[in-house]
Amino acid sequence: MARRSRQLSLDLREKSRWGGRRAGAGRKAGADRRDAHRRRSPLDRKHPCHVTLKVRRGLPSLRSRRLVSELERSFRAAAERGRFRLVHYSIQSDHVHAIVEAESGRHLASGMKAIGARLARAVQRVFWVRGVVLADRFHRHVLRTPSEVRNAIAYVLLNARRHAAKLGRRVDPRGAIDPASSGRWFAEWRSAPARDAPAVAKPRTWLLASGWRRAGRIDPTEVPGRQRKPAPVGRVPRRVG
Repeated sequence: MARRSRQLSLDLREKSRWGGRRAGAGRKAGADRRDAHRRRSPLDRKHPCHVTLKVRRGLPSLRSRRLVSELERSFRAAAERGRFRLVHYSIQSDHVHAIVEAESGRHLASGMKAIGARLARAVQRVFWVRGVVLADRFHRHVLRTPSEVRNAIAYVLLNARRHAAKLGRRVDPRGAIDPASSGRWFAEWRSAPARDAPAVAKPRTWLLASGWRRAGRIDPTEVPGRQRKPAPVGRVPRRVG
């Protein structure tokens, strides 16, 4: 009598290995993740952007005098990159706000990579720290109208006043310019030219160069986020080109 052979099962499961496409692959999100790693929408070169860079927790305040001076020197070399321009900025304790212009989303990413690298290297030099400095990639908000641009400029240059007001601290009624910002090079409110070379570039988009004035001039005594009375302004002719 013939013996019946036992049929063996074939294991078709993919063997575990390093690399390649698999479930759970890729870098895991950090604890300080702020902006999801999704594809950003295309950027029109006529629209400036408000961007924010945040550093990881545990670092000393970025508003130390030595770091602010170091960043100013570094930003002078990176503010004008042809297709990318750093126009305004302010340095807060654990993040940096900036308003920039870029010819495209690709040039924005490249320019912000340079700004982020300079920020990280400055932090490492001044505070003698190693490892990762930035918490995540930059956050971007595209500015499309004069009101958005006007509010963004006030928000960035007067951000220290906003933080002081939120913490219940006394806000300087004289409207002193924040030394950790590019405010002293902002021609709209300074009475005399700053003596040092600016660490920012001149804007080229109509919105950032003059269009924002349609929404009202910026008072250095403002506190961003509080209700303000609109200032009467004349019509600003739109620049062609």
